Amino acid sequence: MNLSKYLVAGMVAGAILTTGGAHAAGARPSVVLVHGGFVDGSGWESVYDILKHDGYDVSIVQNPTSSLADDVAFTRRVLDKQSGPVVLVGHSYGGAVITEAGNADNVKALVYITAFAPDAGESVQALISHPVPGAPVPPILPPDNGWLMLDNAKFAAAFAGDLPPKKAQFMADSQVPWNVAALAGTISTPAWKSKPSFYLVVDGDHMIPVEAQRAMAKRANATVMNTKGSHAIYVSNPKVVAALIEQAAKHVETASN
Repeated sequence: MNLSKYLVAGMVAGAILTTGGAHAAGARPSVVLVHGGFVDGSGWESVYDILKHDGYDVSIVQNPTSSLADDVAFTRRVLDKQSGPVVLVGHSYGGAVITEAGNADNVKALVYITAFAPDAGESVQALISHPVPGAPVPPILPPDNGWLMLDNAKFAAAFAGDLPPKKAQFMADSQVPWNVAALAGTISTPAWKSKPSFYLVVDGDHMIPVEAQRAMAKRANATVMNTKGSHAIYVSNPKVVAALIEQAAKHVETASN
């Protein structure tokens, strides 16, 4: 008897069955989280913990924020590793990233967490170039060799006003530079025009005025959830953020049945 022949055949059959089972069970989407400018993916930790506890597979993109094209490429690499449908989530500038990267076939819903949702030909730079009258102006310092930072002394009030002072100061001191090329990167095809979108509008955000959030959500025909908080809502109130993500995931599950 050629035992190795049967062992190989059995392993191949098992792999096929395993893959098929995983694909069938994959009707529940995985979640991919994309951070914005001046921060990295570690801020998603509490949202990640809630989603994992509730049974979701979760991946976090660590974007270099060097250019929109680079960040979209980094996000697509993570999307390529997912075995089933995906809910793609972006905070702040991460909204621009998911608007472009979300055209991937496996992305079935987009979630914007007080995020930019540019249209075709728009950039974040274009969206912030005409601020709402009377709205707070983000304390962005002049570029240093093409890289932007927020004024450390004003970071807490602008970005993280509802966090404990110690935590807000840590975020200020651990800022990640954001390149002007990322700010100026334009969208080719907005994924929100063909994918269901969800938007968390945060009243009290001093980085993206609430009026601008509402306008972008309306333009994207997004399902809207409202809350109060700061730009760092994903850190200060992970429960409300996770709730909207899970709402989007349930929408994807229902649509696939």
